Amino acid sequence: MNELFGTLPDGTPVHRWTLRRAGVRVRILSYGGIVQDVEVPDRDGRTGNVVLGFSDLDGYLRHPEHFLGALIGRYANRIAGARFPLDEYTYALEPNNGPNSLHGGGRGFDKRVWTVVPVDHGVRLSLVGAHGEEGFPGRLEVSVTYTLDERGALGIAYEAVTDAPTHVNLTNHSYWNLAGSGSASGHELRLAASRYTPSDADLIPTGELADVSGTRFDFREARTAGTGYDDNFVLDKGVTATPVEVAELHDPASGRVLTVATTEPGMQLYTADHIGEPFMPGDGIALETQHFPDSPNRPAFPSTVLRPGEVFRSETVYGFAVR
Repeated sequence: MNELFGTLPDGTPVHRWTLRRAGVRVRILSYGGIVQDVEVPDRDGRTGNVVLGFSDLDGYLRHPEHFLGALIGRYANRIAGARFPLDEYTYALEPNNGPNSLHGGGRGFDKRVWTVVPVDHGVRLSLVGAHGEEGFPGRLEVSVTYTLDERGALGIAYEAVTDAPTHVNLTNHSYWNLAGSGSASGHELRLAASRYTPSDADLIPTGELADVSGTRFDFREARTAGTGYDDNFVLDKGVTATPVEVAELHDPASGRVLTVATTEPGMQLYTADHIGEPFMPGDGIALETQHFPDSPNRPAFPSTVLRPGEVFRSETVYGFAVR
C-alpha cells in the first residue's frame, strides 16, 4: 500500500509504503528510505512497534541528527579528517561531525527522496549520488530492496555501481526497542564478535583490532546491553556471500527476540546515549551492519573501494520471534 505521508518545504511529496506478511507490518518512507515502524507481536500476541520513529514528516525534518530508521550512505559511519586517498588522488569531503565526515556528509542518502517501486513482498528504492556530491568521487547508482519473507523477516538488500573509483559503505540506522516503549537498556544482547575496533575521543578507530575478552565489549554470551556504546565490532565470520546470523537481541519482559544476519564484516552498536529530544538516552539500540569506520584511511581494514565494472552487494536480515 502506498499513501502520501507529507510534503517537503520545496513541495516534493513523500510517500509511505506498507508491507504486511506473517503477522509483521513494516512502514517505509520514500524520504531517506526510512523504516518508520515495525510492528510485531509479543509472547502474548499483542502487537507493538519495535523501532523508534516519528508519526509525521515534520519530526524527521526537525531531528535529522537522529538518522531514525534511515538508509545511510554514501559512507556509513566516520571518515577521519573528512578526506581519504584513492589511487593517485586525495579527496576532500564535506565535514559534518567536527573535522570528520559522518554518514555521508551533511546531505547524505538519509536526506534524499528515493524513487520507490513495488516488488514481490516488498519495495525497491533507488537514487543516484552525483560525482562530487559531498566530495565523493564517481556517479553512484544505488538500489535498496526491502522485503518480508514467509516468516515475516525483514530483508534489506543493497546494490550499487559507479563510473569512477569510490568508497561505498551502506547501512540502515534503525533503533530497536523490543518493549515498544520505555528504555531498551535492559535488553539482552548476544554478538558473535571476538574483537572490536578501539577508537579515540572523536570515535575514529585507532587501527587496532582488540580482543573483547575480559572487557565490557564481550557479548559472545548473551548479557544485558546496558548503555555507553557507540562502537564497531569485528564480526567473527568476516565478509560472506550470504547472510550469516551474528546477533540476537531479547527483551525478557515482552518475550520479543530480534535476530540479525548479514554479509557485512562489522556491526556498530549504538545504545542511543546522545540521541536527544524527544527521546531519552537508552530508548533504542542501533545494530548497524556495515564495514568498519574510517576504512578508506585504514588499508588493513576490509576494503570499501568500488570500481567501475564491479557491483557492490550487501544484505542484512532482521528476524523476529518470541520466547
